[in-house]
Amino acid sequence: MSTGSDNSIRVRFAPSPTGYLHIGGARTVLFNWLLARKHGGQFILRIEDTDQARNIEDSVGKILDDLHWLGLAYDEGPRIEGPYGPYSQSQRLKHYDHYLRQLLNAGHAYYSLETPEQLTAMREAAKRERRSVTYVRPNPLPTVGDGDAAKKAGRQVVVRLKMPGEDIAVTDDILGQVVLPRDQNEDFVIQKSDGFPTYHFACVVDDELMKITHVLRGQEHLMNTPKHIALQRALGFATPHYAHLPVIFNKDGSKMSKRDKEKALAAGKQPPEIDVHDFRASGYLPEAVINFIALLGWSAGDDREIYEIDELVQSFSIERVGKTNAKFDREKLLSFNTTWATRVTPHRLHEAFKDFLDCAPNVPASMRTADDARLKDVLRVCAGFRTFADVVAKAGFLFVGDDAIQFDPQAVAKHLHKNDSAGLAMLEKTRQKLSSVGNWTPTELDQAIHALCAETGSGMGNVAQPLRVALTGGTVSPAIGETLALLGRKQSLFRIEVCLKRST
Repeated sequence: MSTGSDNSIRVRFAPSPTGYLHIGGARTVLFNWLLARKHGGQFILRIEDTDQARNIEDSVGKILDDLHWLGLAYDEGPRIEGPYGPYSQSQRLKHYDHYLRQLLNAGHAYYSLETPEQLTAMREAAKRERRSVTYVRPNPLPTVGDGDAAKKAGRQVVVRLKMPGEDIAVTDDILGQVVLPRDQNEDFVIQKSDGFPTYHFACVVDDELMKITHVLRGQEHLMNTPKHIALQRALGFATPHYAHLPVIFNKDGSKMSKRDKEKALAAGKQPPEIDVHDFRASGYLPEAVINFIALLGWSAGDDREIYEIDELVQSFSIERVGKTNAKFDREKLLSFNTTWATRVTPHRLHEAFKDFLDCAPNVPASMRTADDARLKDVLRVCAGFRTFADVVAKAGFLFVGDDAIQFDPQAVAKHLHKNDSAGLAMLEKTRQKLSSVGNWTPTELDQAIHALCAETGSGMGNVAQPLRVALTGGTVSPAIGETLALLGRKQSLFRIEVCLKRST
């Protein structure tokens, strides 16, 4: 990929404000960001909000939050104004109107005056004749005066680009040369009836005015690129370098879509993570997510998989991006996250855990407000977790009121009532043993448990599991000595007594 002089590179990410950032969009952001950072260029964030019907309130804030969480800072964009702003297309209408008039006056574009009923009739005729639905250019073309008069009369009219009657070749830095045959060059709308530009038109104008040199985007945009090249030629604009990234698919080969969540919910299943915020709220580290999505379609050419962000900057190149679709392997991401949870510093892990608690659902309220020392203890005793959600599952009982413990019926049946309530009898012996412990520390508590095992001839499970049920309501917790120490003497003995009373 030709990059010109290093400081001349300008790339952009241009999302529509329709919700949180899709993980595929995050991969696009990352590749653009890496290219800019490697060559000392600029990464621009532009909000494509001209489709008023699709815009969702506060989406821009959500996208900015997602980028901040990922650690991918942009150089120009909303809240960071630069020399080519504003960076929201709804605030740039004067630029589009200027270039639209230029195209109309030069004969490269024309007003399309068909009524909705006429367009419907065209589509129905094509279906009857079993041919593709394509717009047929009117002959003769309406004049600019005809269009202006129709608009003044209150008619809903659009403007279309007059496509050239020739093949359009796209030189792609990943896919090579892609050609759109002339018979597929349908005149397309560049200004809608509401006066707003279409995506194609606004994108091309903004890329020129913002001096974008390289456009990295998903392969789903590939067939838009000939239209953009036609617009660039009609306007006398430069054509940036294009590189279309492989599409991200689920492991089963289906396209990874936000609709996956809707389908799962409709089926009564746990929805999969699709948006960046989903992964954040599920307890992933951004370092792991960045590392993982960097390898979705790109490889440095060796077997290495774990990368710090600075190492990705140094290693990244468009030449190493593949052409084939990428598979999103969730088990591999979990493995990455498990690794990264052991790689980051304790301070970084603590800060990331607090961020998770702030945005995750189903977290005990008192856990969100716990002091730093308490949370650090929790992370220490839960070491080896896959996601922060595992930490909550393993240590959430510490932040639930003693009287509010919910006992899992299956755990009670298996570990307390089975074999003529042998577990309950052992729990009473455990209560008595623990009552005599002098220093309530993990070491002394473990020693007391082991002593009870020796005295009764019981295995550790026969002592520890009934105790876990009493302390947590279930069978999952940190090591039993740590669990008792974190709860403290008073709470531990009280919960054992509550369990004995409820289960007898």
